[in-house]
Amino acid sequence: MKAVSVAPVIDQGGSVDRRPRIAFLGVGWIGAMRMKSLLKSGFAQCCGVADADRGAALRAAHLAPGTLATTSLEKLLELEPDGLVIATPSAAHAAQAVAALQCGVSVFCQKPLGRDGAETRSVLEAARRADRLLAVDLCYRHTAAIEAVRDAAAAGQLGKIYAVELVFHNAYGPDKPWFGRRSASGGGCLLDLGTHLLDLALWLTDCDAACVDAATLLRAGAALRPACEEVEDFALAQLRTDTGLPVRLACSWWISAGCACAIECTLYGTAASVSMRNVGGSFYDFTAELRIGSETRTLVGPPDDWGPRAINRWAQRLACGMGFDPAGARALQRLADTLDEIYARAGGAR
Repeated sequence: MKAVSVAPVIDQGGSVDRRPRIAFLGVGWIGAMRMKSLLKSGFAQCCGVADADRGAALRAAHLAPGTLATTSLEKLLELEPDGLVIATPSAAHAAQAVAALQCGVSVFCQKPLGRDGAETRSVLEAARRADRLLAVDLCYRHTAAIEAVRDAAAAGQLGKIYAVELVFHNAYGPDKPWFGRRSASGGGCLLDLGTHLLDLALWLTDCDAACVDAATLLRAGAALRPACEEVEDFALAQLRTDTGLPVRLACSWWISAGCACAIECTLYGTAASVSMRNVGGSFYDFTAELRIGSETRTLVGPPDDWGPRAINRWAQRLACGMGFDPAGARALQRLADTLDEIYARAGGAR
């Protein structure tokens, strides 16, 4: 693999700063949060921000004095950054990532990388050709709770794993209208929430492939939410990994969850089960529990500052000169193709 050099920057004191120079495209809530986290970590420096809302760009630029604020991706790429963080509406992700990669810029992108398998493939091919580091913010992989789940499985504490169940239910849906337009979002709750569930299932089971046995997509609340008539707000899928392990996932927007959200990932084994689940309806607080018969043992619990880990690890790998990651690319393509299969099996092919 060809090494990727990080251009040194000379600060005003004459010392060389070899931290990656990062530009941020899209600095709404999630983009600004990731920018703050990365700057706080000290693993990278900011050279520019861009947002269609110039006010948002200017506010974000204040986080790093001297940073260029613009509304244009082209202006960001003229800065020749080492990496680009993308947090724009889903329809733009693939084209923006390809544009950056073709300029030799590594990319960290919010999910989904593409609205379907074909868009994802185009980005991965651009990353391969440019030999640049590409990562997607599949952030739940980086919680202490899910790492405890994986550790318990890897240590053999569960015995033979025979089933996996995952849920992600929200009592409300996204507040941006573009989420409800298929052309802009690529899909509804399955793409928004199910992406995380499916990624966890495939990652935790270390499978090479998964097939879809059954899938259902519903627009259960479309009459009350006409802005989301084009996409699903409830999804169920039953899958089998290449080793025959059954996986069931369910996700929804606007469901009567009794709390803000319900998130859980459980591996069932012949000796025990282990779960990651959110605490008190929180999007941020998680616990991992090992269950043997009727007994429960807590493995980890909150607090856990997991949100910045994915972007920080990308920046650290970038600083080490890492380029294209073939294993990561295969995992991203497998994820996108399996989501496509769920949509197709449910009759909702995009």
